[in-house]
Amino acid sequence: MTASASSRLARHFALIPAAGVGARLGGDIPKQYMPLAGKPMLQYALDTFAASDAIAHIFLVVSVNDGYVDDFLAAQPQLAGKLTVLRNGGATRQDSVLNGLQAIRAQVGDDDWVLVHDAARPGLNAELLNKLIAALRDDTVGGLLALPVVDTLKRSSADIAQRVQATVPREALWAAQTPQMFRYALLTGALEQAHAQNRVGDITDDASAIEMLGLQPKLVEGSPRNIKVTLAHDVALAELFLKT
Repeated sequence: MTASASSRLARHFALIPAAGVGARLGGDIPKQYMPLAGKPMLQYALDTFAASDAIAHIFLVVSVNDGYVDDFLAAQPQLAGKLTVLRNGGATRQDSVLNGLQAIRAQVGDDDWVLVHDAARPGLNAELLNKLIAALRDDTVGGLLALPVVDTLKRSSADIAQRVQATVPREALWAAQTPQMFRYALLTGALEQAHAQNRVGDITDDASAIEMLGLQPKLVEGSPRNIKVTLAHDVALAELFLKT
């Protein structure tokens, strides 16, 4: 679909890259399948998207060698018909997102919204999801959930390990979260251009690819509960939020 077809009501699709192994967290299985407060970590985000009337479909991008996803989905009958598994995950998160976007090209319109969400953010709930969609409904660029930085930030010295070089002003700084929500054609084009220019290393999230086009994604205030589980101590905090 081209921009001229924008009169059709845009749909919303969730894209979850889950091809990593979570090496920093440790464990015997990829972290997205690790149990968290009684359920596999990945299930929380999938259930939130599946329960939303705003989400037309969910795409889950996994590694071609993923040996867990089939058993996981067999125990998730509530996701039947709402989820498609794409077995084309890449070496990096950015590769998995682009591979996923290219795989769904025939199913998603250029002006449809894609919400890219980290599999390791189990704290996404309906309130945050609806807030993001409402805030970006008529936005010309798109945007992301994020939190204003409240901690004092220190920059370390390059030549003396673990010594403060400077205090970084935190005003106007935000910590990015997901979902990050952009039109299909815009996000796909931004990632394809970054690859063509060998600038993939400059992309730390989906919004940064959009920024490389000279655009300014909108910041929508998220929540501390939308924590990304990366290190072992994140598990207890995530479980605390999930139980409240």
